[in-house]
Amino acid sequence: MQKMKVKTLFFWIALTIELLIVLIDKSVLVNPIEGRLFQITFLLFAVKICMTKYTRREWIIIILFEALGIVSYMATGRNEIIRIVTMIASCKGINEKAVFSYIFRITLGGCALLGTLSLAGVLGTTKVTEVFREGKVETRYCFGMGHPNAFHCMFFMLVLLFLYLYGKNLKKYWYGILFLANVGIFLLTGSRTGMLITAFAVVFATLLVYGTKLQKTAFIYGMTLVILFSCIGIALFAAAFSKRVPYQPVLQQIDKLLSGRIINLYYGCSAQAGTLPTWRLFGVAENGYYFDMGWVRLFYWYGIIPGCIYVAVLALLIWELYKRKEYMGVMVLASLFIYTLVEAHIISVYLARDYTLFLVGMRWCSMFHADKGEEGYFWQIREKNRNI
Repeated sequence: MQKMKVKTLFFWIALTIELLIVLIDKSVLVNPIEGRLFQITFLLFAVKICMTKYTRREWIIIILFEALGIVSYMATGRNEIIRIVTMIASCKGINEKAVFSYIFRITLGGCALLGTLSLAGVLGTTKVTEVFREGKVETRYCFGMGHPNAFHCMFFMLVLLFLYLYGKNLKKYWYGILFLANVGIFLLTGSRTGMLITAFAVVFATLLVYGTKLQKTAFIYGMTLVILFSCIGIALFAAAFSKRVPYQPVLQQIDKLLSGRIINLYYGCSAQAGTLPTWRLFGVAENGYYFDMGWVRLFYWYGIIPGCIYVAVLALLIWELYKRKEYMGVMVLASLFIYTLVEAHIISVYLARDYTLFLVGMRWCSMFHADKGEEGYFWQIREKNRNI
């Protein structure tokens, strides 16, 4: 019992640090020890793994994915895949609802604190006045988060968590409140992307909760899979044809729908970062440029092979959610898939931003059919192998 408490404590400490890192990043504060904190959370998650029993197949899966992370690190100098695999593996035995509830409370409290400090003139600014769109000078509100889009992004992420945790039991009027709140936030931020994707999440959740027949059909899970591969297809299209946008009226209209994200890939920097010629099988250290299209950034930063593996894992996750009929899970996934098409919030060095990782973390053992068999610590598995 005592060991159980200690090993879960390591997980919760690491998760807390990761969440605080996200909040610091959203503020105007500079975090000079960010890299060191990432190392600490990695070690804490790794200790949790060492104190947890896994089946032989689970250990093999952990080792194989960590090997992928090592190959990625050698090619790109990025350690995110190693950290991601370690965090996901450490989720075994952790209560999912407790994790998402904790993420929701810490994120909500942190955002409220940043907003309060900005209003009090202590930290950050409340509003930003500059040219945002079509050459017009506008005043938009960010409440201590640096940019109005960042503020609406955090509102969207909180709405996702709220719906996932409590959506099944909400009265109908709550969905109306969330929808109107989203419109109100849009009047402050002017973020069309944030407003539209939040509205999508609220409407989708409403249809799922009150459409009992829809909950049990394969349709919503199949459509979520279609959304995933459609977003990947659009990302590939954008990376391949961004150079042609100024000369093709059809491409111009598509690019306009994506707020100029496509053309920016080719014309955003001299190296044409994110365009198809810059994609590599395992990425390269030079691929570190930041741009908005999240799915493009995935393949640009980490490479085609790791990107495809990540997409395959997401597809397995959708299948797992279908088997369990966890329809609110696909609401979260579909919303994040679409949002990642135009924003790169979850494709970053900040693990606590990406809720798909926690959804995978709570299910990976059954997703890979590895949860059957005798469990043991890593050294016990090795000892058994010697005796065979």
